[in-house]
Amino acid sequence: MTTSTLFTQATAELGIAVTVRTFPEGTRTAADAATAIGCELGQIVKSLIFAADGVPVLVLMDGASRVDVEAVRRQLGAAEVTRADAALVRETTGYAIGGVPPFGHRTRTTVLADRGLLEHEVVWAAAGTPHTVFPMAPRELIGHAGAALADVREG
Repeated sequence: MTTSTLFTQATAELGIAVTVRTFPEGTRTAADAATAIGCELGQIVKSLIFAADGVPVLVLMDGASRVDVEAVRRQLGAAEVTRADAALVRETTGYAIGGVPPFGHRTRTTVLADRGLLEHEVVWAAAGTPHTVFPMAPRELIGHAGAALADVREG
């Protein structure tokens, strides 16, 4: 099963309607996605996997910002938070880096969404591949992801 099919199947099972757009030139990075879509970099949602005391956690961050790992650690009450490697990302989500959507993952994880996402009317997130994205209102996206709002953006 392709990752695009996996995402489509996951959204159908979750009862979530999304309009997936494909960009052959790619949307692997936030900058690539913003250029392809023609939107602000901050409107791109990065779905990033970290390990908090060895347990995967998903952080949703706007494309113009970086995650403050120390803020994530404090938010979760963890001793240590590190960036997940490609193998853990795929194992946890079912998707490769560059195509990880904010929901519809292989396993359920704790999800934090940076409050900065709410600054936009519409945000764009990966739809399972480095060439596919979908638009959604930030509150709706955060709700579907089961995310807790947090302030985890670097200063």
